Amino acid sequence: MTISTVTVVGAGYMGGGIAQVLATAGLPVQLADVSVEAADAALARILGEARASEEQGLVPAGTADAVALHLSAGKTIEEAVADADFIEEVVFEDPDVKKDVLARISAAARPDAIIGTNTSTIPVRVLAPAVVGPERFLTVHFSNPMPFIPGVELVAGEATTQETIDAIKDLLERADCEGAQVADTPGMVLNRLQYALLKEATSVVEEGVATVDDVDTIVRTTFGFRLGFFGPFAIADQAGLDVYANGFRTFEEAYGERLATPELLKEAVAADHKGLKNGHGLVEDYDEETAAELVAYRNKAYARMREVLRELGPAPRGTKRSQG
Repeated sequence: MTISTVTVVGAGYMGGGIAQVLATAGLPVQLADVSVEAADAALARILGEARASEEQGLVPAGTADAVALHLSAGKTIEEAVADADFIEEVVFEDPDVKKDVLARISAAARPDAIIGTNTSTIPVRVLAPAVVGPERFLTVHFSNPMPFIPGVELVAGEATTQETIDAIKDLLERADCEGAQVADTPGMVLNRLQYALLKEATSVVEEGVATVDDVDTIVRTTFGFRLGFFGPFAIADQAGLDVYANGFRTFEEAYGERLATPELLKEAVAADHKGLKNGHGLVEDYDEETAAELVAYRNKAYARMREVLRELGPAPRGTKRSQG
């Protein structure tokens, strides 16, 4: 199945951003909300935001016209979903509310329409019972602000068909997004990692190791600086898996089981996989040519990132809070 028409149910900033991106890609998109009036008001807001983004040079010329041409509202939820190939539910993160909306959607949509939910933490298995035809249901988790964040988490349920997954992956590719499929677990991957970082960051502050400002500075100017280009496994390959294993021993002595050496890393080092330095990593194996190309790309990427940060300058600040 190839998705040609889309309806987004939930016209807040997240839903509006999703609708804007898909409309920019040339897909006819219907926007629906709790009322026709709410959807119409959201449409006006989205068109204004698209125009402002284009005027600021944040999106290519012609983007606002594409959104205006392909995005529409003016219908109830039932009317808006009736003929759509794909319906994305984007209401707030409450299982009961989502179930109610998903039940309305699945009752009014075509039997072959794909239905997605934009949940960031709720497992598919919790929401799937509300959908008639769970084989066409899955999580399609976009991130905010949607017009600028390309990554999308996909989570299939027990009944979700491969055809459904493939159709969504194709849609995302056409919309210049990157989909990654993960298992049906609470928090999935994005928020499990994001929350783990915040939890450790708050512990650092609570223990008096560093201030909130210092933690943020360290994250954004060191490993966070790399994350736009490489994930944690690729970064570990570049630094040296044996180096990481040695570091974990120090952490385990200091912090116990919470920061013990992961089994995956132990097994890799035991097999003499040290990453880029000897050509055998967690992500892949590297020959000399590939390693040289990777290092050249890395250096260019980081240099460009520094240029961007110098150009933009520091982020706006409000009144500094006391941390004492």
